Amino acid sequence: MPSDPRDAPSSGRFEGREHILPVRIYYEDTDFTGVVYHANYLRFFERGRSDALRAAGVSHSDLLEGERPSAFTIVHMEIDFRRPARIDDALEVRTLYERIRGPRLFIRQRILRGAELLCEAQVEAACIDLSGRPTRPSPRLVAQLTPILGDAG
Repeated sequence: MPSDPRDAPSSGRFEGREHILPVRIYYEDTDFTGVVYHANYLRFFERGRSDALRAAGVSHSDLLEGERPSAFTIVHMEIDFRRPARIDDALEVRTLYERIRGPRLFIRQRILRGAELLCEAQVEAACIDLSGRPTRPSPRLVAQLTPILGDAG
């Protein structure tokens, strides 16, 4: 019998409130020069946010199947590219859920190679219902996120 994907362990670990996801750069992540293609940083950031939520006990599947079905959508993202990542690099995606305001979640993310900052993003996500309208996160979701938030206000 196949296992439920919601039971799969999250990748990465928390150091305090910050989630750290290791990422290895493969050939498929790069352009013809061996440098990571810029759009792939978005993928790495997405994985970081998803695994941080999973490690905090939040499953995207459970959100969709809950009493008040909901999901997240990105409404704003600012990205600063500092240095290029290259094939075979071992990176860390660091994700910090900073606060919740109404339906919005504010997240800060960084990608590092060792101590070297390669890319950083400020992300604003919104909790939405299945019709796409903004909705406040459920009390259960807020409770699950509270230990990793700097300000749950």
